[in-house]
Amino acid sequence: MSIDEANKTCLQRIQESTAVWSDIKTAKDVIPGMTQRTVLHAGPPVAWKHMCGPMRGSITGACIYEGWASNPEEVEQLAISGELEFDSSHHRNAIGPMSGIITPSMEVNVVTNTVHGIETYSTLYMGIGKVLRHGAFDDEVMTKLRWMNKELAPLLKSALGRAGGIDLKSIVAQALQMGDELHNRNKASNALLLTALVQHLISVGEKNEVVKAIDFIDKAGHFILNAVMAGSKGMLDAGSNIENSTIVTALARNGHETGIRVSGLGDSWFTAPAPMIEGVYFPGFGPEDANPDMGDSAITETIGLGSFAMAGAPAVVEYIGGTAKFAMETTLKMYEITVGEHETFKLPPVNFRGTPLGIDIRKVVETGITPVINTGIACKRPGVGQIGAGLTAAPMECFTAALEAFVHRNKS
Repeated sequence: MSIDEANKTCLQRIQESTAVWSDIKTAKDVIPGMTQRTVLHAGPPVAWKHMCGPMRGSITGACIYEGWASNPEEVEQLAISGELEFDSSHHRNAIGPMSGIITPSMEVNVVTNTVHGIETYSTLYMGIGKVLRHGAFDDEVMTKLRWMNKELAPLLKSALGRAGGIDLKSIVAQALQMGDELHNRNKASNALLLTALVQHLISVGEKNEVVKAIDFIDKAGHFILNAVMAGSKGMLDAGSNIENSTIVTALARNGHETGIRVSGLGDSWFTAPAPMIEGVYFPGFGPEDANPDMGDSAITETIGLGSFAMAGAPAVVEYIGGTAKFAMETTLKMYEITVGEHETFKLPPVNFRGTPLGIDIRKVVETGITPVINTGIACKRPGVGQIGAGLTAAPMECFTAALEAFVHRNKS
C-alpha cells in the first residue's frame, strides 16, 4: 500500500467513527491493566524524577483521595519507593487534560466508537482555576472531587442509561456552527449537552441533587471537554497502526516533554522538550509562574478541533489571547499540514469547509509549520492550579524524528 493509499484508509476509518458518551464507571473496573496502585498521567511516559510541579501536585491530591497518603512528603516516599505504577493514559485507552491523573477509585466517562468497537475513558471535568488537573490538592479540591465521584457520577450514570447514551459527535458538529472550537470554548456544546441530559437527570434524580448537578455543569463551562477528548481518542485510535500511513494519531504533553504517535509507526512516541505557552494570565500571575505545556487535550487539535477550528470561534481569543484575524489565519495554516478535511465538522466562516484533519508528518517538515495548540496554563508550583490560558505549538523535533524513523523503516 502506498503512503497516499494508507493515509486515505487511515482518514476513512477516522471519518466513519462515532463517539457516544455511553456510561460512567469506576476506573479500576474498566481501564485495562489498572492495579490498586496504578497512576495514569497525561502525555508520553515520564518518570517521577522528571515530573513537573503541577503533575506532582495532582498525584499528591490523587494519593490523598485514594487514602494512600496524607501529605506531599508521604506521596514522594511512595513514588521514590516504586510502590506507585506510573503510566501514560494513552497506553490504557484513556486520556486526561493537563496532568491527566487517573487513579483506581476515580469515576470515568466511558465513550464508545460504535463503528470500530473502541472504548475510551476520561475523568469528569472539574472546572477551572484551583482544580486537581492543574496541580491543586487542598481541602476544597478534595471536597469537590469526592462529591463528583460519589454523588455526581452515579446521577450522570443513571441519566446516561435512561438516555441510551449521548451522541458527542453530533453535538460537536452543531457547536462548531455556534461559535465553539471544542477545546477552550465550549459554551454552545455545554448547553447542547445539558439540553440532552436535563430530562433524564430530572427523571432519575432527587430535586436537590439534580439542581446542584445542572448548576455545576452549567457553571463549569467546559464540562463536555473531557468526554469529547475521550471520543476524539477513540476516533483517532481507529486510524492507528495503518502500515505506511504518515498521519499523527496522538499529540500529548506531560509538562516535561511533548510527544506524538504516528499511524504507520505503531505505539512509538517521538518526543521533544515541552514548550512554554504565550497567553493571558489570571490576576496576580505572569509568565514567570508558568509551567511548560502539558496535557492530553491536544487530542482535540489532532481530530480537527481546538486551534484547528478557531476560524469558527473568534471569541475564544478573549480567553487565550490573539485576534479574530489570527484565529482565521491559524485555521487556514493548519490546512497546509493536513491531508484532508472533516466530513462532519464544518466551519461556516470558511464557506463550510471541513476542519483540517489528518496531520501529516511529511507536510509539517516540508512546510515548517507545526500544529498550533490552545491550552490552559498551570502554575509551576504544586498546589496552586490554573493561572491562565494561551497558545503554543508542538515542537518540530517530534515530527523530524518521526519522519526519520518512517524513512528508516521503509528502507529496511
